[in-house]
Amino acid sequence: MEEAREEEQPFRLFSNKPIARKSPPTKPSPNPKEEAHADADADADDHAGTFEASSLSSLGLVDWVVSVCAELGIRTPTPVQSHCISRFLAGDDVLGLAQTGSGKTVTFALTVLHRLSEDPFGVFALVITPTRELAVQIIKQFRALGAPLSDRVALVVGGMAMGAQAKALLQRPHIVVATPGRIRALMEGDRDVAAAFSKTKFLVIDEADRVLDVGFEDELGVIFKCLPRSRQTLLFSATMTSDLQTLLEISANKSYFYVAYEGFKTVDSLKQHYSFIPKNVKDVYLHHVLRKMEDDGIRSAIVFVSTCRSCHLLSLLLEELDINVVALHSHNSQSLRLSALHRFKFGQLAYSACH
Repeated sequence: MEEAREEEQPFRLFSNKPIARKSPPTKPSPNPKEEAHADADADADDHAGTFEASSLSSLGLVDWVVSVCAELGIRTPTPVQSHCISRFLAGDDVLGLAQTGSGKTVTFALTVLHRLSEDPFGVFALVITPTRELAVQIIKQFRALGAPLSDRVALVVGGMAMGAQAKALLQRPHIVVATPGRIRALMEGDRDVAAAFSKTKFLVIDEADRVLDVGFEDELGVIFKCLPRSRQTLLFSATMTSDLQTLLEISANKSYFYVAYEGFKTVDSLKQHYSFIPKNVKDVYLHHVLRKMEDDGIRSAIVFVSTCRSCHLLSLLLEELDINVVALHSHNSQSLRLSALHRFKFGQLAYSACH
């Protein structure tokens, strides 16, 4: 099987363009928009993640994109945006590691919309993400940031009618945000759907460490076969895994590698505590913690468990203990999952058990 993959090259993530791997670049780019950042990038060579552009416009984004960002309260780019946007606009492939909440979604949304406004056609970009809920969040970002462009976006995830999704793809939306399993099923089930991606310019893989997990290996193989080799690829992850490290080594000099931080870090505002307790009293202790949160004025909590079955059983237990809770897992329909998230977001639920 490994030999077959090598011959067919289904996992060719990066383009054939001879782009030197730099982190960050030390030589001025031939692109005039990047020359102004060459010195700043060189100074940041030993301090990856510390360089920040003063404004979005200085990264080379078109005026309408900058204006939309200003209306949404986005004026100063985050470090990951400062480093990656100009590289992506210059035609480079990008592999970026940055903390959760660092602005990764806005980074690839702005760059894709910038290029789409220059040469609009569908399907212009394919965004792959591991979960349905994350796909919905990404769709909202594209709709908000791309409102002046009237960009057409399509959500392709499980739990929704495949026929309607296939029909939407055949209408050539500009941007497709999908989970690996569902987009693979549609590509394999309809040649016309697969053909819709033959001229796609951009492939974005968000949460790449999870998407590249062994469970998505077959799905990615089908997806890559339907995409042109000349595309640009942008991968983002919060962590560096062995899969990503192997990918980086295979890509050799064909990717720009940005690291926002060294070692293991999480969101700066997150406080972490570890409690080592016997397994047979774990649920009792969880109930104690949740009740204590109420006394401390903490409104909501998300409890992560390992399986859908555990998620369902825990939600039933908490309900019996008079805690307002909902189970959120893959065995629920998409409408129930979205409803649960909406209720949790607007305070209608105090706690959510999530897988």
